[in-house]
Amino acid sequence: MRGSLEPLDVGVQIPYYFRCPISLELMRDPVTVCTGQTYDRASIESWVATGNTTCPVTRAPLTDFTLIPNHTLRRLIQDWCVANRSFGIERIPTPKQPADPALVRSLLHQASSASALPASRLSALRRLRALARDSDKNRALISANNVSELLLSVVFHSDSADLSHEALALLALFQLSEPQCALVASDPDRVSYLVSLLSHSSVDVRVNSAAVIEMAVAGTRSPELRSQVSNAEGIFEGVIGILNYPLAYPRASKIGVKALFALCLVKQNRQRAVTAGAVDALVDRLADFEKCDAERALATVELLCRIPSGCEAFSAHALTVPLLVKIILKISDRATEYAAGALVSLCSASDQAQRDAVVAGVLTQLLLLVQSDCTDRAKRKAQMLLKLLRDSWPEDSIGNSDDFGCSDVVAF
Repeated sequence: MRGSLEPLDVGVQIPYYFRCPISLELMRDPVTVCTGQTYDRASIESWVATGNTTCPVTRAPLTDFTLIPNHTLRRLIQDWCVANRSFGIERIPTPKQPADPALVRSLLHQASSASALPASRLSALRRLRALARDSDKNRALISANNVSELLLSVVFHSDSADLSHEALALLALFQLSEPQCALVASDPDRVSYLVSLLSHSSVDVRVNSAAVIEMAVAGTRSPELRSQVSNAEGIFEGVIGILNYPLAYPRASKIGVKALFALCLVKQNRQRAVTAGAVDALVDRLADFEKCDAERALATVELLCRIPSGCEAFSAHALTVPLLVKIILKISDRATEYAAGALVSLCSASDQAQRDAVVAGVLTQLLLLVQSDCTDRAKRKAQMLLKLLRDSWPEDSIGNSDDFGCSDVVAF
């Protein structure tokens, strides 16, 4: 959207009455307040959220905070965008209106009513999911009505598979409280049911189940409960199967890596992750992850490199070391720290990994890292690697120079 550019940049003047009086940008969702003034919804909501109780233009008190959509102005703006598309102006989409609180309460009542027909309950759940996916505001409104407790009951106690799966899909859009996470994690039957869904024929059901498993494991503080979930038969195979799902469905890899990381936080079960194929799945997907997912993947790699079988499996994959070296200083400080930590483990256990790292250009990366603004932990790991690889540098490199000091290496 180029509505915020200056007129000279786009060759067209944006009419002043199409601009929000607060942001001075082209309005995408114009709404009128009780004083008769029109603003962009996001701007006026932000204005009110910061404690302001007056109209920004007239300074008159806002006696009613209801925002009325200005459909006429929005259509005029859309028509203007279409008429000026040759200047690079894109048509603003028709905004979806916030959910009506009364409608949400009615749908929740319908979905939870044991006396209602299954088809009616299913329809209510689907409408709620559609509303929840529309906006954060809708999700907050639905969540405020204790939706998670209702959905947990439907997921685990409904006789209808369709109802259970739809409730699971909606539940995956919300956060569970710590007591709710413990409620799921402490019940072997509930954990077993969720794990069984990891092999369901529908990828959506599998991914939603993995999302709830991840929430339950990450949301409980009890090491015993985390271990109990991670010990469930087939859980690692199911999660890694989701992680390996084709990239055409990106949500699968996103949820898969979150769930795998949460499960691998239980030290005793990392061997099971390696046996289930986590190493190949992580290395093969590493270059495709976006920032947050890449950080989780690298954190999981570092965790698995702390056990001998994991270290051996990663060393055996030809792409592991080159990818880790390439990632240093490329994604984020946290990703760099995890990549350096994994390389420390690999190079400590394998001379071949040391040679591979040198060939991949790790010397330059590490020298840049210790001089960067990266975290202290990342720098300590880099210094450890430089000391560890000192004998592997080519003879003419700085690594074998008498001027290169390693006295500042800090051990963990």
